[in-house]
Amino acid sequence: MSEPPPPSDITAPEPISVTIRRRLQRARKRFNANDNIAAFVEPGEMDALLTEVAGKFQGVLESLVIDTEGDHNTQDTARRVAKMYLTEVFRGRYADAPPVTEFPNAESLNELMIVGPITVRSACSHHFCPIMGRLWIGLMPNEHSNLIGLSKYSRLADWVMSRPQIQEEAITQMAELLMDKVRPDGLAIVMEADHFCMHWRGVKDSETKMINSVMRGSFLKDKHLRSEFLSLLQQRK
Repeated sequence: MSEPPPPSDITAPEPISVTIRRRLQRARKRFNANDNIAAFVEPGEMDALLTEVAGKFQGVLESLVIDTEGDHNTQDTARRVAKMYLTEVFRGRYADAPPVTEFPNAESLNELMIVGPITVRSACSHHFCPIMGRLWIGLMPNEHSNLIGLSKYSRLADWVMSRPQIQEEAITQMAELLMDKVRPDGLAIVMEADHFCMHWRGVKDSETKMINSVMRGSFLKDKHLRSEFLSLLQQRK
């Protein structure tokens, strides 16, 4: 009777997702679906992560009993989906914040500013179904505020929304980001969106939208300012 071969000393490298997860855990950093983890992903690791995700999604397709070898439509679907998630739909998790040049408020502007509607796209963290909507931003600057270019509001919104989100948390993240960057006396954000988890599944209602808002500073304290902002939005819709 022949003896079994000796065990190999070669161990397979751990998945790159495990390596990144361990860095986050050592740093005691949260990595929820809508968190940005770019600081813990080292150069070159996104390619390895894409390959890993593609392999895992190939397993999902096989478990759905899809013949990805014989079906010409799904032969490269696993890699396409992995690339879509990592570089587009959920890019806000893995990419650094977009550069934003801040200018001092040299003229001490202190009048209401409204930016919008900004088109936003995301995916709900419950079902990974699309969220498609618009948001409006109201700012009440002071002499110490920073001013940023108009396009930067759209870039920051895209960075926050390009993660698995729920709408209530998404605009809160947006509010915290803008309060830190602009430092206004007041900030207001209103978002209106379609949720395709209602369109595609469950009640399959294609008419219902969700509208929510966050108010900070003077927008929260001054009802007249809040009313002016909401009234101007209503006129533009």
